[in-house]
Amino acid sequence: MTDIAVSETGVTEAELLAIAGPGSVLSGEDLRGRDPGYFMSSIEARLLVRPSSTQQVSQILALCNQRRQPVVVHGGVSGWVRATQTRPDEIILSMERMNAIERIDAVNRSATVEAGVILQTFQEAAEEQGLCFPLDLGGRGSCQLGGNASTNAGGMRVLRYGMMREQVLGVEAVLADGRIVSSMNAMLKNNTGYDLKQLFLGSEGTLGVITRLVLRLRENPTSCNTALVAVDDMANVARLLRRVDSGLGGQLSAFELMDSDFFGVNTQSGRLASPFEEPSAFYVIVETLGAEQDRDAQVFETVLAAALDEGLITNAVIANSERERTDLWAIRETLEHIVSDFQPFYAFDVSLTVGEMDAYMRDVRAALAQGFPDGKIAFLGHVGDGNLHIAIGAGGPDDRHAVESCVYRPLAAIGGSVSAEHGIGLEKLPWLSISRDSTEIDLMQQIKDLLDPNRILNPGKVLSGKSG
Repeated sequence: MTDIAVSETGVTEAELLAIAGPGSVLSGEDLRGRDPGYFMSSIEARLLVRPSSTQQVSQILALCNQRRQPVVVHGGVSGWVRATQTRPDEIILSMERMNAIERIDAVNRSATVEAGVILQTFQEAAEEQGLCFPLDLGGRGSCQLGGNASTNAGGMRVLRYGMMREQVLGVEAVLADGRIVSSMNAMLKNNTGYDLKQLFLGSEGTLGVITRLVLRLRENPTSCNTALVAVDDMANVARLLRRVDSGLGGQLSAFELMDSDFFGVNTQSGRLASPFEEPSAFYVIVETLGAEQDRDAQVFETVLAAALDEGLITNAVIANSERERTDLWAIRETLEHIVSDFQPFYAFDVSLTVGEMDAYMRDVRAALAQGFPDGKIAFLGHVGDGNLHIAIGAGGPDDRHAVESCVYRPLAAIGGSVSAEHGIGLEKLPWLSISRDSTEIDLMQQIKDLLDPNRILNPGKVLSGKSG
């Protein structure tokens, strides 16, 4: 018989079982044996509870708030900024059992879902109705829609469709004291005062727990054209973006950059195959989504041919099948090789204007070379929306701050953001002031104090301490 976990100041396993039912609580080795996620070495929380309804979440949070029990919400645990990291005194509120797609409304092109639905599962369900949920990212097979909303996820199609915030029509969330805020709007237009759902979108579980969502769906594209092109410098990358965006008449859906270092790691012998014989400084995946394959393919080829004639690109390969498209995207989406080759591995996610990228990348490379002459660095990202990802392998276990400084400090002078889409979590908390001034941070603290005065929700993430 498993021992019941008890805390003098927190909640007990028995109390959580009484709310969420048999089999809903994990502790001890059952909890330690769970996958902690890609960027955590272990789970340190003392209990994990898996509610199956909003009412159960409400009761759990009300109890935790009364006992001052810290709570960390877990979705797919695929984040990059340690927002789901736990401490021994905390409990995990896992949304995995709240995974129902309640309704897909094809007439109004919307859907009502629980927060634990896997992104890819939902995408496939929408496609069966001839509809599309355009949010798309590498973790689609494990990330959950509630987590996508609470982190305001981005991904590959932000250029065309916007971030997760633009896909959410309505939200149901539970506050720290157990109150349920039901703002389950299903309309595109609802201009009736404060848009309360925005409090929870991007707040990383620090203001409330998202339990259900109303999501916007789009018509499913019936044409797709994808190319990998080689570009000799960042100035031409910026010109190419304008050229293809104007030439494709609104169909440009992805514009994904890889520098030669990232591309080279993934296309080494024995890994993925490069379609090019000659190396290039940069590579871009250009993809369109449309409605008429033959016509769209012709326009796509015409635009790329013009870019080649104008010297914006030096080479190009167009995917002629879904298999070829998958192979091209694999070069961009595969991370295992960069993680294994770059040690210790650091992943960064910043945002800045496209025109500033060339100088910024040079500054970061120079700073890293000065502090870590043997360090490795590679750039990639969703350049069409100003988002750069940076992979670095440098230093030792005590050098994190120095490595981060190489990436974040150059952003201050150009008004860049230390987080484009991954959030703040614990990872970026020391650098928040680069992108938010003291008045903004004070206001964020005041909102936190109002909605979670006992600071039980994801404590220490995004903001540290109390205001005042």
